[in-house]
Amino acid sequence: MYRTALRNVLAHKGRLLMTMLAVLLGTAFVAGTMVFSDSVGQSFKDSISSSYTNISVQVSDTHAGVDTGPKDHTGTHAMLTGSTLRDIAALPGTATARGTVSGFAGLSDPHGNLIGSRGNTYGGNWVPGNDGQDAKYPMAQGTGPTDAHGIAIDQKTAKDNNFKVGDTVRMAVNGPVMQMTVTGVFSTDDPQVKAGGSLVLFDNATAQSLYLKPGQYGSIEATAKPGTTQDQLLSEIKQVVPHGQGINAETGAQLTADQASMIQTAMSGMRTALLAFAGIALFVGIFLISNTFTMLIAQRTRELALMRAIGASRRQITYSVLLEALFVGISASVVGLAAGIGIGRGMQSLMGSMGSQISASTLVISPTTVVATLLTGVLVTVMAALLPSIRASRVAPVAAMRSNDAPATQKSLIVRNTIGLALAGLGLAAVVLGAGKSGSTGQTLVGAGAVFTLVGVFVLTPLLSRPVIALVGPLYARLFGISGTLARQNAVRNPRRTAATASALTIGVTLISALTVIGASMNHAIDKQVTQGMRADYAISAMLSQPISPALLPAIAGTPGVTASSVLDQQDLTVNGADLSVTGVNAAGADQLMTPQMVSGSMAALGQGQILVDQEHATKGHWTVGSSILVSYPNGSSGQVTVGGIYQNSDLMGQALMGEAALSPHTNAPYYGDVLVKGGSGATPQLRQALKDATGDNPLIKVDSQQDIRDQFSSKISLMLNVMYGLLGMAVIIAILGVVNTLAMSVFERKREIGMLRAIGLDRRGIKRMVRLESVVIASFGAVLGVAIGGFLAWAAVRLLGSAVGGLTTTLPYGQLAAYVAGAALIGLMAALWPARRAARLDILGSIATD
Repeated sequence: MYRTALRNVLAHKGRLLMTMLAVLLGTAFVAGTMVFSDSVGQSFKDSISSSYTNISVQVSDTHAGVDTGPKDHTGTHAMLTGSTLRDIAALPGTATARGTVSGFAGLSDPHGNLIGSRGNTYGGNWVPGNDGQDAKYPMAQGTGPTDAHGIAIDQKTAKDNNFKVGDTVRMAVNGPVMQMTVTGVFSTDDPQVKAGGSLVLFDNATAQSLYLKPGQYGSIEATAKPGTTQDQLLSEIKQVVPHGQGINAETGAQLTADQASMIQTAMSGMRTALLAFAGIALFVGIFLISNTFTMLIAQRTRELALMRAIGASRRQITYSVLLEALFVGISASVVGLAAGIGIGRGMQSLMGSMGSQISASTLVISPTTVVATLLTGVLVTVMAALLPSIRASRVAPVAAMRSNDAPATQKSLIVRNTIGLALAGLGLAAVVLGAGKSGSTGQTLVGAGAVFTLVGVFVLTPLLSRPVIALVGPLYARLFGISGTLARQNAVRNPRRTAATASALTIGVTLISALTVIGASMNHAIDKQVTQGMRADYAISAMLSQPISPALLPAIAGTPGVTASSVLDQQDLTVNGADLSVTGVNAAGADQLMTPQMVSGSMAALGQGQILVDQEHATKGHWTVGSSILVSYPNGSSGQVTVGGIYQNSDLMGQALMGEAALSPHTNAPYYGDVLVKGGSGATPQLRQALKDATGDNPLIKVDSQQDIRDQFSSKISLMLNVMYGLLGMAVIIAILGVVNTLAMSVFERKREIGMLRAIGLDRRGIKRMVRLESVVIASFGAVLGVAIGGFLAWAAVRLLGSAVGGLTTTLPYGQLAAYVAGAALIGLMAALWPARRAARLDILGSIATD
């Protein structure tokens, strides 16, 4: 039987080619994901490890820094100062001690654009020794900065932007633009710089004034003398550092381990996401594999019956088919592993071309990757062939004297349809029930219901195929004559085969359609919020989540053409032990800049020191207009606030609104996330330019119109969708291979029939048209099912997200959904080109004589 299985694989290698290709693509996806994530993770770990090589102990102040947002701590805290640095340097086990200061630095390129727009541009302090050099940042050109007007730039940034010693560059930290002179260019192995970021150095006093307070450090790095371990030095340092909230001391080894753990967690999330899409591709491949073996067994009915007649047992027949699947799985998985390694290397190279130098440093092929890839490919192939192998074992010896056609019994179809109806009904009920709930309960019900619905529909697909495909019968007959009629009949002749072929495409179209509907719904909700809730012509904000400097507010308000302006001061209150995000606005002109959809009360309450809350939080807190609530403010004080109004949920408005005059006395520092501006003549290019000039043409400052805001949200959603579409592309490719494979094997199966059609007058063009139309109707059927299921699941997902996104309702992009069906039909047409050509070129007499 082993020899028989191997002989069958070799004899049918052409028919198994598509199956092997499907397994190859799926396992290549798995291997590529694991190689890429392992390699990038190891590269990051190596880089982080090297950055802590010269650090034995680091003392850090997690509360150090300028106010960059609402604080959850009160009062003063201990600080790392020059005195702390000297105390650590004087310890018996300390060889060297270095105080460090760091923070964001917005450096402008020669064209006025921000360098490092991904947020990895930052500044630090230059700490020269007795020789005038800083060992951590050796100078390649020039010298380190010595006053508040000079900076040094890392070598990579200087090269990329053609900066030279003596150039004047523009930069900003959290305020007006500063004109700085490049005093030097230095080399560094800093991980963020190697990953594509930038680093600028200030003299020590300037860095402290920009990021902290004079004389304050964010951290102190110490190296141990020979003979002193990191733990011993840590014990010494703990005796002299100030004790207080936010002061932490750790060894270099612990820092490296913590960073490695963070990297592992981050890479694990990415790997899981990619493997999920690989799993979808392999799941689609199961349909192709199962369909292939089912058709092979149907074509070999007489052969299997003869084997039973000469003594082969059912178990031997089953094992023979499973061995064929094993040979296919092993062969395809080995090639898939090699292809996956190439994919992993290619993804590293792609990251390198995008500016990252970390990921290309090494290639990791772990034993886990090899074993997991091979096992996945083999198990998927064998499991997909299990049912066909059992079906093969049930071929009776007397079948050797029958025709190869063995249609499913009425009983088996009734059982299948009953199971399908039960699963689909259970799934639909769970989805509908889950859509009406919130939180993890709703998510669990919708997720489980989606799985049951998909499986139930797949089981029912043979039943659904006949009436759905029958709808195109009259149209096919009218447009394409006898070829159209034959194509429709062929598509419903074997419902199980049609179902298996269409289901593979249904999976991909379902997911793509669901994502499309969710994306369109999100875009519509955001567009509605901006157009209905925002009256301001422009919103001024800082890039990379930086706040607007209070120093810019007078210039913005005094810009010619500005009739009203308001800050959006983002703070966190505590109500009944829970956080409540509140936005402080200028009560006097707020109604000219924003229009929350009031459920009760009015915006005039802001001028009376009252608070407006969104409907969700009002419902949770059982608040109504006039309710008095006790709040704890960011500065630690507390007081009673009256609810003056309730508005519909809105991401633009946030959870609550207060007048800035009432809020600001109770905060540690303002956090102006945005400034809204209304122009006397509306949104004009002249006003936009005037606002940019008023902010000093700062590379960090953005001046966005309503359309800009809509475009920014839309582009983020589009980017996310495009990434997911790309990852689902592998599943669609495998589904296309399934269509090609099914048609090619069907042509072989129907050689005699095709020969007879040719003999009674159907020309080659008619044969080609018949095969192509059959493929089109099967692909279209799968797409229609996918669009219907995807739209339904998207509706449930939108209901679940409704509480998180204000005004979110299901929006069906009919044009895109119709395009998916049309695209599937085109895919079906393209997939049929080779099988149709093969069918048309069959020899008439040879086909009729086929046994």
